[in-house]
Amino acid sequence: MTATKTIYLAAPLFSKAEQEFNRKLRDQITERGFSVFLPQEDSNDTTDMRHEEKQNYIFKQNLEAIDNSDIIVAVLDGGSDVDSGTAWELGYAFANKKTVLALKTDFRTLGSEGIVNLMIEVSVDALATNINGLMDALEQYR
Repeated sequence: MTATKTIYLAAPLFSKAEQEFNRKLRDQITERGFSVFLPQEDSNDTTDMRHEEKQNYIFKQNLEAIDNSDIIVAVLDGGSDVDSGTAWELGYAFANKKTVLALKTDFRTLGSEGIVNLMIEVSVDALATNINGLMDALEQYR
């Protein structure tokens, strides 16, 4: 039996809708046998923590989680461009030669050139436009 791979779920987490989507996605990935680090819960990235000026703690927790993850799943939804925190996490993971799988369910694009900014699109190992496509990609990197 192979060891369980760990996934860092990079995604916007600032609205209730985003947080709920992230939880549902985490649950679906966990059902597939992966371990998932969800920053909104696992590093205490909450409004209270930010007001208590614990940003360095949150940053270090997330950085360590990315370093210890086998795969990064980056949700690229969030409007016409990728959430800045998600983009940073994706770039850091790419620079550290991590497998990066992306999900973009938002059908708005930056134009006819691609689904997202080319620096993001070329940095990922797979880009899915729906959850089923992401799950298929995860199976390939098991």
